[in-house]
Amino acid sequence: MTDIIPDESLDVRGECCPYPLILTKKKVESLKSGEILKVTADDPVAPQNIDSWAKKSGNRLLAVERDGNIFNIYVQRS
Repeated sequence: MTDIIPDESLDVRGECCPYPLILTKKKVESLKSGEILKVTADDPVAPQNIDSWAKKSGNRLLAVERDGNIFNIYVQRS
C-alpha cells in the first residue's frame, strides 16, 4: 500500500476502454493544481492508457497499485 492521500476518488470498475480514460480526464480537469485523484479500475489497459495520457497532458501518474484484477491509479493534476 502507498501513503498517497487522494483528494478525490473515481470508480470506473466495469467500464471498458476508452471510458476509464475519458472519465479520468474529465475528473482530473475538475481538480485544482496539485490535487490527487484515485482511480479504481478493472480494465487491464487502464493503467497504461492513463499513464500515456498523463505524460502527454503534463499531469503526473504517481502510482499504480494492483490487487488481483483491480487497479488503484493515482494521478496528480499539474
